[in-house]
Amino acid sequence: MDPALSDEQDEIRRTLRALLFKSCGPGDVRAAVRTPAGYDTALWRRLAVRPGLPGLAVDSRYGGAGCGLMELALACEETARVLLPSPLTATAGLVVPLVAALGTEAQRDELLPRVAAGDLTGALVVPGGTLPAALGLTGPNGGDWAGGGRAGGVQARPAGDGRGWRLYGEATHVLDGHSAGLLLVAARTGGYVCGRTLLFTLLPAGTSGVTRTRLTALDETRPQARVELRDAPARLLGSGEADVPAALARLGRSAAVLLAAEAVGAADGALERTVAYTRSREQFGRPIGSFQAVKHRLADLYVAVQVARSAVSYAAWAAGGAAADGEGEAAVAGGLALGQALEALRLVAGEAVQLHGGIGVTWEHDVQLYFKRAASDELLFGPVHRLRARAADAAGLFDGLVEKRGVTL
Repeated sequence: MDPALSDEQDEIRRTLRALLFKSCGPGDVRAAVRTPAGYDTALWRRLAVRPGLPGLAVDSRYGGAGCGLMELALACEETARVLLPSPLTATAGLVVPLVAALGTEAQRDELLPRVAAGDLTGALVVPGGTLPAALGLTGPNGGDWAGGGRAGGVQARPAGDGRGWRLYGEATHVLDGHSAGLLLVAARTGGYVCGRTLLFTLLPAGTSGVTRTRLTALDETRPQARVELRDAPARLLGSGEADVPAALARLGRSAAVLLAAEAVGAADGALERTVAYTRSREQFGRPIGSFQAVKHRLADLYVAVQVARSAVSYAAWAAGGAAADGEGEAAVAGGLALGQALEALRLVAGEAVQLHGGIGVTWEHDVQLYFKRAASDELLFGPVHRLRARAADAAGLFDGLVEKRGVTL
């Protein structure tokens, strides 16, 4: 593994950082999250043109850049550094890989060019607010999360006319679900005994039976929604032959990398602002950053961010298939990287509030945006101890211990 960035990767990072520095200040972020879409649609269209953010990981034959996971992770890190509200993760990180992997050629031709052009955003609708479980990040994703019992979740049945499907049920905490032009819905079909989980595409604009409500969230920069489906018409994604839980587990390995990259970017942004504040804030006639105790605390935060960034780089390399055992390495590395990054973000955001002093505890200050992101992300994608426990289980870390002692973990 070579941790150095290629010229193309470095150009993506520099271009995004320069553009966002000019267009995404704290005031811009607060204004964007209060719009109906929850993000700046004009800025999103500009990012679609250059550097082609929505289509970064879309294959070139569909109008995208055809880049890999590392390039998309770099983009996620840079957008999270300024807490840019955008549908990047929900669209490029969750929906695009599933459409590309499971969709028919006609579905890919219809949807992916619109995504790459920035005209269509997507959201993955998983019942019960169980995204980490569905992606296999916190436990085996056998299908119970999709409403495998007699009730609950989202259910699907063939339409009465024999064409298409009808969906009914509810899902909460859907990332960008209130504004997405494409909903990719995981639903159960086939009855209680022989039921299985399938994926369906739904274009909510002008579709009956779809109610989307934006939720009040702790972190306004990551909008969430409740999606209610009442006999809503939908189309099956692909032929229906694919093992959807297995596909979601594979998606989880790359999604964990992107979420971890976002956490690293947010932690780095919070640390950068804190260092700048300690250089300007004076006490006893000198900057507080000149005190040895403050220097030590900032050094510890810097190390935490760099360790998390290294974990993300390795996880991206493993998930990209470069590791000798791509499947096993990616399953372990992604969850560990996400746990490490969430922990680093929590540490940096907490220390940032402390080092900003009294002003740091006011909701109006920028550092609170990072503190909310840290708390919200661990609630949405963690907790950290479950991510690490799942990674240990995937690595078989305790297999010998269980056999030897005859205990169940």
